[in-house]
Amino acid sequence: MKSTLASPASTERSGENSGVPFFDQSETFRRIWPEIRGHCSRVLDDGKFSHGSMVAEFERALERYTGARHAVGVNSGTDALVLLLRAAGLRPGDEVIVPAHTFVATATAVVHAGGVPVFADIEEHGYGIDPDAVAAAVTDRTRMVMPVHLFDRLADMVGVRRVADAHGLTVVEDSAEAIGMRSGGTHAGLLGTGGVLSFFPAKTLGAVGDAGALLTDDDAVAETARMLRHHGRSGRTLAAFPGISNPTVVTGGNSKMDDLQAAVLLAKLAHLDADIERRAVLSRRYDDRLRGLPGVRAVPGDLPVRPGENRVVYVHLVQVDDRDGLAARLAAAGIGTEVYYPRPLHLQPCFAHLGYRPGDLPRAEELCRTALALPLYPDLAEEAVDRVCDEIERHYSGRSR
Repeated sequence: MKSTLASPASTERSGENSGVPFFDQSETFRRIWPEIRGHCSRVLDDGKFSHGSMVAEFERALERYTGARHAVGVNSGTDALVLLLRAAGLRPGDEVIVPAHTFVATATAVVHAGGVPVFADIEEHGYGIDPDAVAAAVTDRTRMVMPVHLFDRLADMVGVRRVADAHGLTVVEDSAEAIGMRSGGTHAGLLGTGGVLSFFPAKTLGAVGDAGALLTDDDAVAETARMLRHHGRSGRTLAAFPGISNPTVVTGGNSKMDDLQAAVLLAKLAHLDADIERRAVLSRRYDDRLRGLPGVRAVPGDLPVRPGENRVVYVHLVQVDDRDGLAARLAAAGIGTEVYYPRPLHLQPCFAHLGYRPGDLPRAEELCRTALALPLYPDLAEEAVDRVCDEIERHYSGRSR
């Protein structure tokens, strides 16, 4: 019997008095539901729900989109980072230089892979790791550097690779937010040994739960990652670690991607470029409304973009005065926001043993005080952007609603 899936229930769009959620993809799902339903029905009919043919089909589609030689589907962007670090050769106790301003998974992945995170400050105009700070952080225990591509732009990969080459370091990319971002035609995650993608629901390409992928052009890294995601197995047996002298048996885990997530992602991937363009339109509208407004320090569109690179807006991040006061006002008006990030990683309690102090990495600390993410997703209406901007203008002009 063929599987059938009901269409998502239609909901009435609320009007002027409704709130503006930080993220909502209900309209997207209604619009492309026939495609999603078709892929999901194939999974249900096949009866293999994890690590099956739909995952393999999505991996091939992702390779075509990114140009990667290998895309390895896994259960989350975080596990993709851990597998990438291990597959790229991280050894217990090795140091990995990471930016202090990023999601905590960047650093905890290093810990889970057996390494030690070393934090570096970010660039003056942008969000990426500062190559000069990377150079200053290198010790005789440094093995890798992990730049992070954040919000709407790539890290300075030319500068990072220059430092890495000078010190013999492996470059791995936390490109979890960077699907669609390219430098000189090369997709994010393929500018070093490998990178990752996250398909957390709010991401530019989002699943309906957790999912991720590892990207690489390195055959040995890809093969090792495939074994690590499946309890170290190649086929149905434990396998030797490729590319390493005196190979040992890999002790992997269970990091496989679910086929229903792959089905949703395969359907949404066909609409990704249109979604990226829609995000760009909304981001430009924000920029045009907020640029030069007293209290708004910087809008994303005014930050420099390096030659050959493109912007893909995952998060519209403004830098503002009175960030917490503005966030509270917007919340009171029913407008969702997010703080990226409340505290830099070098000052997080879980890394207190590393000995960092306030003031050590001032650019990251300052961005954590001023950055606020505004609603941005393809289903967002231009009128909703204007409502958000109107409320921001009222806040900084001192006017009541």
